[in-house]
Amino acid sequence: MKEMNINAAQQGLHGEIRIPGDKSVSHRSIIFSSLGSTPVHITNFLHAQDCLSTAACFRALGADIEFASDTELTVKGHGMHGLHEPQTILDAGNSGTTLRLMTGLMAAQPFLTTFTGDASLHRRPMGRVIKPLTQMGAEIYGRENNTKLPLTIVPVGEGLHGITYQSPVASAQVKSAILLAGLYAHGTTTVVEPFVSRDHTERMLKAFGVDVKREGTAVSVDPVEKLTAPAEIEVPGDISSAAYWLVAGSIIPGSEIVLRNVGMNPTRTGIIDVLQAMGADLTIENERTSGGEPAADIRVRAAKLHGTSFGAEIMPRLIDEIPIIAVAALFADGETVITGAGELRVKETDRLQAVVDEYNKIAPGSVEGSADGLVIRGGCALQTAECHTYDDHRMAMSLAVLGTAAKGVSLDNGACVNISYPVFYDTLARLQH
Repeated sequence: MKEMNINAAQQGLHGEIRIPGDKSVSHRSIIFSSLGSTPVHITNFLHAQDCLSTAACFRALGADIEFASDTELTVKGHGMHGLHEPQTILDAGNSGTTLRLMTGLMAAQPFLTTFTGDASLHRRPMGRVIKPLTQMGAEIYGRENNTKLPLTIVPVGEGLHGITYQSPVASAQVKSAILLAGLYAHGTTTVVEPFVSRDHTERMLKAFGVDVKREGTAVSVDPVEKLTAPAEIEVPGDISSAAYWLVAGSIIPGSEIVLRNVGMNPTRTGIIDVLQAMGADLTIENERTSGGEPAADIRVRAAKLHGTSFGAEIMPRLIDEIPIIAVAALFADGETVITGAGELRVKETDRLQAVVDEYNKIAPGSVEGSADGLVIRGGCALQTAECHTYDDHRMAMSLAVLGTAAKGVSLDNGACVNISYPVFYDTLARLQH
């Protein structure tokens, strides 16, 4: 692993950025297109390791996937019942989205499938997906009481049956796995969440002709015989990738950045709500629809931020952005209190503990952790430090922004950003010139 040094910004960040394609939508564009029977032309696809893991898995299942460039491809499936038994074990790499969504889909197939992944994915809990799928009749076997990789999914002769599942967590991955299985199940499948999680799956189901019913926090599907694939899907920019620039532009004095083609799905825009509550100077421009998803350009200018508090209700709309919001909080006046974020303890790493351990190296004594959150005191003295990324792309990018806004930072494995944002460091360097 190569050490990476990030220098402090000598002046503000300036320029325009076209945000890479949304990771969640890129995954789903492959999955649903592979279940259709007509070609789908996908543009602004996120060419990153996680999404390529999904593409590789569906190739192994028989979908025709041809890349015209890194960000443009055509996918042609052979119908909902056109997947075939893979000749190899399917490798989800580092991608929890790939594994959890495909577990739901594969549970309904008439052949055996085995999944593996990297060391990090082997540690991540799959029980929250396996429990409801088992209630639907699926047979899934893995380590540690069928909760850890490798997982083997055995076909069930009588097929799956629909259930109403009261999910203990608001998780788009759990919901999506159940809904994908529900497309093949006997009867109606309903997922009830404590709060509405991101709805990319529901939006794409509708784009493929599926009748999706929503009532409050409950979403339901009935089994379908076929999907009607659109000819084109344009993937909007990933707001989780835009988040690093929203914060960097806000906290580095003299900055002004324009972010092009940012996905503005209301189940994902919690980062904008929180930054505006902290006093950030954000202007939403050129609002439009892109690939069935709302999108816009965002202009961010440096501003004086102040602390805020938020908790479980907004968490499904910004769970991946907590590490970078914590960076903004270090540069805000007063205290920021975050609760309801226990989900972060089972991501690529324990992100709550990682934030406490690494941010306190740069801003000693500024961050305290709790079972499900953080308390961050802004305005502490800053210093340079050597920090661990934990091979976690979101920690690496958050630490890079923190180091740029502070006095520099050395990262032990900065290359892990390739999971979601391969050109991140090039973009950071360009904005400083």
